[in-house]
Amino acid sequence: MRESWIIARKELNSFFDSLVAYILLIAFLGFSGFFTWLWGSDVFYHKQASLNTFFNVALWSLFFFIPAITMRQFAEEKKSGTIELLLTKRLTDRQLVIGKYLACILLVAIALAFTLPYYVSIARLGNIDHGSTITGYLGLLLMSSAYVSIGLLASSLTNNQIVAFLMALLAGVVFQFILGSVGSGQTGWIGSLLMDLSIPHHYDSMSRGVIDTKDVLYFLALTFLGLMLTEVVISKRK
Repeated sequence: MRESWIIARKELNSFFDSLVAYILLIAFLGFSGFFTWLWGSDVFYHKQASLNTFFNVALWSLFFFIPAITMRQFAEEKKSGTIELLLTKRLTDRQLVIGKYLACILLVAIALAFTLPYYVSIARLGNIDHGSTITGYLGLLLMSSAYVSIGLLASSLTNNQIVAFLMALLAGVVFQFILGSVGSGQTGWIGSLLMDLSIPHHYDSMSRGVIDTKDVLYFLALTFLGLMLTEVVISKRK
């Protein structure tokens, strides 16, 4: 695990050494803040001490934010040839994948931490449901974890960052839109299965303050599957 943390720290530092982290953080906070506080369906429109508006906006913000931070993780290493150097060191494929995963999820956690003033501000405006707010943030982290694993898998399949971004975005479209849309139009077990594979189906209940073991296991399973497949792809380069 120590090696994974070393990789994570190195990757996280590289995010902040360049303008990537700052641009993405400003874009995420600006987009989520605008629609949470200023747009026509903002918190003042609903007149409730709730962060539901933010959680709905963050769902779509992270949909684009995460592929942008994962696209370079393996694609850039493969293009520059540094991944070959990494794989010759005393570092397992799993440690490398977990290290890059930790760096990406930590950057997402930092972005979400900057939105905590939203929580404090709304709590001062009224009696906010603290439980639903905590589960909402937990839902965002779990959803982000799944998207990070998908993004890393896409990045491991190519040496082009743009292609990796588009592949991760396409996979996100499937989980975010297509499965739920097709599932809602079907009846029987096929419709139920497709709905159960849809990310919003599991995220929505958590954003409303409901923690279901099924939802948590879904995100953890999707994360595990994505990281496992990424490790398989990386191992084939040896």
